[in-house]
Amino acid sequence: QVQLAESGGGLVQPGGSLRLSCAASGSGFSFYVMNWYRQAPGKQREFTARITSSGGTYYAGSMKGRFTISRDNAKNMVYLQMNSLKPEDTAVYYCNAEAMSQTYWGQGTQVTVSS
Repeated sequence: QVQLAESGGGLVQPGGSLRLSCAASGSGFSFYVMNWYRQAPGKQREFTARITSSGGTYYAGSMKGRFTISRDNAKNMVYLQMNSLKPEDTAVYYCNAEAMSQTYWGQGTQVTVSS
């Protein structure tokens, strides 16, 4: 069982920045593939960013150049640095862990981009 807890969401103006954090349980964290997904009201959950156990990163097209995913294995943490935020980035952001054959989800943190 892997438990995930997101934090760092909030209200930010267009063009602003936020850093989301995800704290993960488990001694196997360094082996997990970690992802961020997001879900806007009335829309399906969508992939946002991924970081592999070796640090390789992947992003959805609309996030390239604006979002950066990173991890700190010593702290069992994964982060999503979000810059140049747009109103369409408003969503609940979820941390996700791929731990071998299982997938785990956090509860989500709300990000609202509005003037």
